[in-house]
Amino acid sequence: MELSQLRMVKSVAECGSIALAAQQLHCVPSNITTRIKVLESELGTALFTRAGRGLCISPAGQVFVGYCEQILALVDQARRAVQPHAVPAGKLRIGAIESCATGRLPPMLAEFHQRYPHVTLELVTGQWRQLIDDVQHHRLDGAVIAGGIDQPKLTKTPLYHEPLIVIASPALAPLTGLGDMHQHTVFAWPPGCPYRAVLARGLAVQGLEVNWVDYASWGSIIGCVRAGAGLALVPEGLLEYFGVCVQLARYRFAELEPVPNQFYWHSETGHHSAREAFAELLAELVDPADTL
Repeated sequence: MELSQLRMVKSVAECGSIALAAQQLHCVPSNITTRIKVLESELGTALFTRAGRGLCISPAGQVFVGYCEQILALVDQARRAVQPHAVPAGKLRIGAIESCATGRLPPMLAEFHQRYPHVTLELVTGQWRQLIDDVQHHRLDGAVIAGGIDQPKLTKTPLYHEPLIVIASPALAPLTGLGDMHQHTVFAWPPGCPYRAVLARGLAVQGLEVNWVDYASWGSIIGCVRAGAGLALVPEGLLEYFGVCVQLARYRFAELEPVPNQFYWHSETGHHSAREAFAELLAELVDPADTL
């Protein structure tokens, strides 16, 4: 069993086809096919099954890929461990929820690229459950996530508390409190969004129900509100990016407490100079008042 075989299995599992994995690994598909067959023979079980033109990972393959991720992460850790004082370099895989990636993170990313030109930073967006899973399985080196989530083997550092704003078209009657929201449609991210959960709790306390419309896109949510189709609860840091502050009515209600946004990484990863530099930069650039 060789590391190159483990990388091939991991890549095929992620890509869903040998052809795409070959492009990712910069090798010919026949090489991957042969090496995986040799590995399957050594293991005595099939790691993949045919599914149309692609491949579907087998139950045994799912278990094996988990070990591949851990082994390959340990190999990266071993390389970094022998160069603890090296200038941050190499690949850094960071995840973030869309509101952070769109609103507050871009200036920090620009500063990071300027300070650490030898680091290749890859940013992916997703919902918090997927990002947490990616960090736990070493697919990401870290992730910025909203909410106070505690997970085994993950370390977190607080970044800021995101204020929440109710937005509406100026054409709608002014809102005097959460109680007025039951008269309107409310556009929101699907259940599981920490920001939505804050509003849902506030409404539940008052025994109120609203007509939820689920959109997994802040741009679509804000666009519907601008068109007068309803209301929405949005993180304040997002509005500046969309440039719609003066075109919308904005409301702050005491029941809508700011939501903590935190940076998570795997506690067993060990020394990772690029990730540590990224975490230090985030802490440096965040306004201390926002962490209270």
